[in-house]
Amino acid sequence: MTLGNSMLIPILPKMESKLNLSSFQVSLTITIFSVAAAVSIPILGYLSDRFTRKIIIVPALILYGLGGLLAGLAAAWFDNAFTWIIVGRTLQGIGAAGTAPIAMALTGDLFKGGDQSKVLGLVEASNGFGKVLSPIVGSLLALLFWFGPFFGFPVFVLVSVLLTAFFVKEKKKKVSPLPLGKYMKGLFTVFKHEGRWLLTAYMAGATCLFTLFGILFYISDVLETDYNIDGVLKGAILAIPLLFLMTTSFITGSKIGKNLKVMKKLIVIGLLFMTASFAVLVFFTKLVPFLAILAISSIGTGLVLPCLNSLITGSVGKARRGFVTSLYGSVRFLGVAAGPPVYGWLMDWSRTGMFLSTAGLTLFVALLSLLFIHVKDQTSNKDEASNTLFSKLQLTSE
Repeated sequence: MTLGNSMLIPILPKMESKLNLSSFQVSLTITIFSVAAAVSIPILGYLSDRFTRKIIIVPALILYGLGGLLAGLAAAWFDNAFTWIIVGRTLQGIGAAGTAPIAMALTGDLFKGGDQSKVLGLVEASNGFGKVLSPIVGSLLALLFWFGPFFGFPVFVLVSVLLTAFFVKEKKKKVSPLPLGKYMKGLFTVFKHEGRWLLTAYMAGATCLFTLFGILFYISDVLETDYNIDGVLKGAILAIPLLFLMTTSFITGSKIGKNLKVMKKLIVIGLLFMTASFAVLVFFTKLVPFLAILAISSIGTGLVLPCLNSLITGSVGKARRGFVTSLYGSVRFLGVAAGPPVYGWLMDWSRTGMFLSTAGLTLFVALLSLLFIHVKDQTSNKDEASNTLFSKLQLTSE
């Protein structure tokens, strides 16, 4: 999933010049992917609850690869290339909706307790590793031809399809799927009782991805226009903040266990790290100190995301986990979608204003998290509902 946007960031300026596009148009290649994913995720999440996770993941991966192939062929041979690239990116977005968000629900199904938090941390670290690797891979493929990264998608997808088909062993559903009416009634009950903290957690996740991809878009532009840095070196520089995110995510996920109070504390601390980093970046323009300060923000993001994953995945029982985690994935994608165009506008407005408004946003979300994310100790009940992280809600419809 992370290859979907990160691998293209190094080629956006080249795409802009080769296809004679505006900065806003080229940002749409990121935005349309993320919007298509955001719209599709809740639907595929429901279907994964009704059937199985694997039945959704494999066809979604194939669609993802076909969309990348279409975009690459369009860039190589079509006259109205940009239109067909957008079509291909839309197909990729729909396919991406059935990848990582459903995999997160699958992780919740297969692992419990401290193991669940550890594996979800690994999932987020893998997400971060994809972000680290993809700008470098994108830059390498672009050495062949600028649209080379589009043809990289089918190759990665083929590997993923084979691995998923042969090595993911999913338990068969022992009970019939819930009727749609009862399913939706149960979801309404979840959000009625837990909606305040869930929506706050969703907002925190979206904010992390919004600021991450917005800043990456900014750095990509600055490296090319101010420093004349392109190619693999550019991809390697873009990977630096992502490397800090990946490492922090892995360590956080492996250490938090089932400690809900620690999770909340780390979410708030991580958002405050991001706030401090963005506020201080106003005073740094030289590349090395800029990246050093930005690393603090990446560490903050790495603290926040694994904790959110554990809280949200453990908030409901298996019967509705696909939808709730997918909705979380949806708002994350919306954050990714909004990042490049909003930061493109902010860059034209004011560099200082861009960083201060970003700091204000992360501080606001930190305060919301402090106020509205409430955690309680688990009970020892053995039913499905009480085996969730938030066992105060006894879901009778389970």
